[in-house]
Amino acid sequence: MQFETGSLMTKRAIIFAFLTLLMACQSPIPPTEQQNQELERLSAIASQVEIIRDDFGVPHIYGKTDADAVFGLLYAQAEDDFPRIERNYIWAMGRLAEIEGESALHSDLRARLYMTMDEAKAAYETADPQVKALCNAFANGLNYYLKTHPDVTPQLLTKFEPWMPMFFSEGSIGGDIEQIPLRGIAAFYGDGSTPPVPAKPEAMKAFTEPGGSNGFAIAGELTESGDAMLLINPHTSFYFRGEVHVVSEEGLNAYGAVTWGQFFVYQGFNEHNGWMHTSTYTDFMDEFAETVFMQDGKLVYQYGDEQRDVEVSDVTLSYKDGDSLSERTFPTYHTHHGPITHIEDGKWTATKINWDPARALKQSFIRTKTTSLPEFNDMMDLRTNSSNNTVYADKDGNIAYYHGNFLPKRDDRFDYSKPVDGANPATDWQGLHEVSEIITISNPTNGWIQNANSTPFTAAAEFSPKSENYPKYMAPDVENFRGIHAQKVLKGSSGYTLDKLITAAYDPYLPAFEALIPGLISAYDGSNNRDESHAAAIDVLRDWDFTVRADSTAMSLAHFYGRTYLAEGERPDGLSQMQLITHFGKTSKPQERLAIFAKSVAQMNKDFGTWNTPWGEINRFQRLNRDIKSIFYDDKPSLAVPLASGTWGALAAYGQRGEVTTKKIYGTRGNSFVAVVEFGDKVKAKSLLAGGQSGDPNNPHFFDQAHMYTKAQFKDVPYYKDDVDSRAKEIYSPGQRER
Repeated sequence: MQFETGSLMTKRAIIFAFLTLLMACQSPIPPTEQQNQELERLSAIASQVEIIRDDFGVPHIYGKTDADAVFGLLYAQAEDDFPRIERNYIWAMGRLAEIEGESALHSDLRARLYMTMDEAKAAYETADPQVKALCNAFANGLNYYLKTHPDVTPQLLTKFEPWMPMFFSEGSIGGDIEQIPLRGIAAFYGDGSTPPVPAKPEAMKAFTEPGGSNGFAIAGELTESGDAMLLINPHTSFYFRGEVHVVSEEGLNAYGAVTWGQFFVYQGFNEHNGWMHTSTYTDFMDEFAETVFMQDGKLVYQYGDEQRDVEVSDVTLSYKDGDSLSERTFPTYHTHHGPITHIEDGKWTATKINWDPARALKQSFIRTKTTSLPEFNDMMDLRTNSSNNTVYADKDGNIAYYHGNFLPKRDDRFDYSKPVDGANPATDWQGLHEVSEIITISNPTNGWIQNANSTPFTAAAEFSPKSENYPKYMAPDVENFRGIHAQKVLKGSSGYTLDKLITAAYDPYLPAFEALIPGLISAYDGSNNRDESHAAAIDVLRDWDFTVRADSTAMSLAHFYGRTYLAEGERPDGLSQMQLITHFGKTSKPQERLAIFAKSVAQMNKDFGTWNTPWGEINRFQRLNRDIKSIFYDDKPSLAVPLASGTWGALAAYGQRGEVTTKKIYGTRGNSFVAVVEFGDKVKAKSLLAGGQSGDPNNPHFFDQAHMYTKAQFKDVPYYKDDVDSRAKEIYSPGQRER
C-alpha cells in the first residue's frame, strides 16, 4: 500500500482502517469449552489470593489455604522473572539441549540418569496428599500467569505440570546432581554409542581388610534485647533467588529467599524461628567402582558371590539443530548403587545420591511452618536435605546447628572420599543416621554459632563438637578463612542489635592477606636484587591493615597478587585452599613471590594504566539486562563495591565467575539475599537484595536496591499485615494487575 502526502491524522486513519480490515479477515479461533472451563477454574483460585507489592516490589502473598498461597507465590515469581523459572525447570528436567543445542546433551542425560519423565510422574502420583496439593498449586499458578500474559513467549515450556517439581526438589543451586561432573558422563556416554565393556576379571580373591555461605545464630544473652538473632547470608549467583513473603490461613507465614520456580521459602524465617542453609562438605554421595563384564551375552556386575544383571535401558533426547530439533538416543546403565556416570581406573563407576523428591519437597515446605525447636527437629528427621548445613534460632531463645541432614551410615573402615569397591557388599550404605547421631550444636555456652562452609569443630569456639566422636565421613570439611574471620568477629562480642549484627556480617578484615602479604614484603626486603620500581607498591602493602575499602589501592594490589599466585604458583600436593595461601605467604620460595608480584603489577599497569588504582575503580556492580548469562561492559555505567572475594576470608563476599571479557571485576555471586532477624514477642528483620526484586530492566525494582547494596544499607522488612499495608504500593489478585 502506498500513501499520498497528507496530514499525519489522515495517515493514521488509513493505517487503522487497513489493520481493522486485516484483523477482520483473520478471525481468531474461538476458545474451546474446555479452555474456558480451565480459565474459570484458575480464576476462581486466583480470587482467593491477594498480592501486595511493597515499596521495593517485594510480593506479600496472602491465601486462604497453603495451596492458594503457593498459587499466588508462583504467579508473583513469574511476574518478577519468568525466564529464570522456566530455565530452572528446563535444566532440571533434562531439556536444556532443546534450547541450547547439542552441547547441552550430557547435562540433559545426567538429569535423566536419575529420573525419567515417567518416574517423575509416578513420584507425584504416589506423593503425600499435601505435597500433591502444593504441586498442583505450583502448576496452576504458573499456567494462570501464562494464560493472563499472552505477550510472554516461553522458550520451551508452554504448560507446567504438577510432576515437574519432582525434578527440582532441592533449593540449593543445582542440588546434589550438579556435583556430578559432566566431563565423566561425556567421556563415558560420548555420542550415544555403546561404551567399552571391561573384560571378565579373574576369580575374586577373598576379602581382606582395607587399610561453597554464612550463617550466624546469636543467643539472647549476647543481644541488647535479650532475644535470639539470626544472620541469613547465602553466597549464591546473583538473581538466583527472589525475596518473598507468603501467608495462608493454615499457619503459613514465611519470609525470605525463594529459588525461582519453587514453592517454599528456602532461607528465611517465620514468627517463631528462622533457618539459614550453608553448603556442606559432609559426605552425602558416593562413587562405587563396579566390576562389569559380559556373561551369556548380557552385562552383569559382581556383587559379593553373585553376578547381578546391569539394568540397561535407552533415553532419547531432543536437541536444537539449526531451526529444527534432532534426536539422539543414549543407552543407560544402572546397578543397585545408581547410574553409571563415568569410568575411573578402568572401571565403570556408579554415583549414588539422595533421590527421594516427594519427601524432600515435603520437608522443605513444612520447615517453613515449624514453631519450635522440637518441631524443627521432627522436620529434620525426614532427612532429605542432603547438601546443606543448617543454622537455626527461635523466639524461645534457642540457637542450634545441624551439620548435614541426609547422611548415610557406612563402614568407617573404607575411604569414601574415593570410589569404593562396589563388588564388596560391606561398602553399601546401611540406612541413614538419625538426627541425634549427626553433628549438632544446641545452645552452646559461648552464646553464638557460626558456619561458613567450614568445619563444624570450630562452629561454637571451645564448645564445638569434637572430631574424635564422629566417623570421619561426617565432617571432612576443613577450616577456611571465612570461618577464621567469623570466629574473630564473634568471639567476645555482645550487645547485638540488628544493626550491630549487620556490621559484624560486613566486617572488612581479610585474614587470607594477613597470611599472604607479610611473606611478600619480607621476600622483597630480603632480596639482593629487588626491583626498586616496585618499592612504592610494596610500601602501600606494608602500611595496609588487611581490610577492604573502595579507596584502597592495597586491596587492588593484594587481590591481583593473590589471584595470580593461585593460578600460577607452585602447588604442593594435598593442601586445602587456606593451607595453600598460607604456604604462599610463609614457606614458598621468596623469588617465586617476587616473580608473581612483578607479573601482577605488570598486568595492573596494562589493564588500568597504573597499579596505583583504588579497589572501587576495579570492583564494580553492573546490571544491564535480564539475560541468564550476564555480559558486562567497562564503558557502561557501574557502581563501586567495597567488598571482596570469599577466597580472602570476606564474610560479605563478592566475586565474578564465568567467562571474563572485561578489565574490571563485575560481581556475579556472593552476597545476594541477606537478612538479619530478631525473635522477640514480635519478629523484627532487615533485608537486602542484590540489584532489586524484578528481572525486568524496565521495572523500577530492577535496580532500586543497587546503591543500597554497595553501601550495606538494609531495608526494614514489613512482616505483620499492618506494616505491609502501610508500605503497600500495589494490591491485586493474580490476573488483575494493571500492566
